[in-house]
Amino acid sequence: MGRDEIDKLIQALKHEYKDESSGHDWHHLERVRKNALLIAERENITDTYIIELAALLHDVPDDKLNATEEEGKRKLDGYVSMLSLKEEEKEELYDIIFSISYKGGNEKPLTSIKSMIVRDADRLDAIGAIGIARTFAYGGKKGQVLYDPDIEERSVMTLQEYRTGKSSGIHHFHEKLLKLKNLMCTVTGKVLAEDRHDFMLHFLKQFNKEWNGRE
Repeated sequence: MGRDEIDKLIQALKHEYKDESSGHDWHHLERVRKNALLIAERENITDTYIIELAALLHDVPDDKLNATEEEGKRKLDGYVSMLSLKEEEKEELYDIIFSISYKGGNEKPLTSIKSMIVRDADRLDAIGAIGIARTFAYGGKKGQVLYDPDIEERSVMTLQEYRTGKSSGIHHFHEKLLKLKNLMCTVTGKVLAEDRHDFMLHFLKQFNKEWNGRE
């Protein structure tokens, strides 16, 4: 257990996700890893091994990237089998990975600081300039329109509605991204989210001006 195993895992993930075009590529995993380690440092958490692994692996079983839930779990099991983890460490890792997703606002309450750190780290990459770019990359991959003012904004959704309901790139800001600042779990996450949130507000203001021809 240690750096050699993490380095081997990183190489495998790079190979698997380097060409993923939905915004959930290798570079996203690496940014979430860096975000998580930064938050852990500022929150005075020194035991970061499981945090780092969870950040790297958090998207592997995601239903957005797998045909079935079972396929995602099998893929995650394959990566975890590369690691020399004790049973309690594996349970902790899986608990973090399967607890941090937004799920249309139907998210699980978190009880561990490690889960909070990884959730915040992932959500930081969903907002700000990177978040804007990833929103339209994902929307394009899913066949969503850039924006349609006739689409009704959704405030309460089931997971199924969140995944498959009619939406647009701009709607996604109001249905999820602008809510994330106030859903950050750690003090550091809240601080880091401020600038990114403000950047999104500025972008949306400019987008609306251009959309409505009010230059």
